[in-house]
Amino acid sequence: MCLAVPGQILDATERDHVRYGRVNFGGVVREVCLDFVPEALVGDYVVVHVGFAISRVDAAEASRTYELLKEMGLLEGEFASEPSESEASPLETEAGRSENDGDEIPRRISR
Repeated sequence: MCLAVPGQILDATERDHVRYGRVNFGGVVREVCLDFVPEALVGDYVVVHVGFAISRVDAAEASRTYELLKEMGLLEGEFASEPSESEASPLETEAGRSENDGDEIPRRISR
């Protein structure tokens, strides 16, 4: 299941004319594309879906949403399926193996 999860922007950078930021999701930090929310600044909260920030929310709304997802047990499943930065290869196949392990099409893993 894919969820849109709120997180706080820790920093923002630009690479190849695309704006990225590290976003904190209750202790889990991921790299997120910020291009869809150009008004979002470091310290702001954004709602993130499949690696893209899709809207800005205030801190109270982010906290309420995060707590509801946590109570429903949806956060553990969403973040548990992703390897930590030290375990993940930047290029993995759909089955999660490295590109040399099989015949599957490789895909980029966002951080």
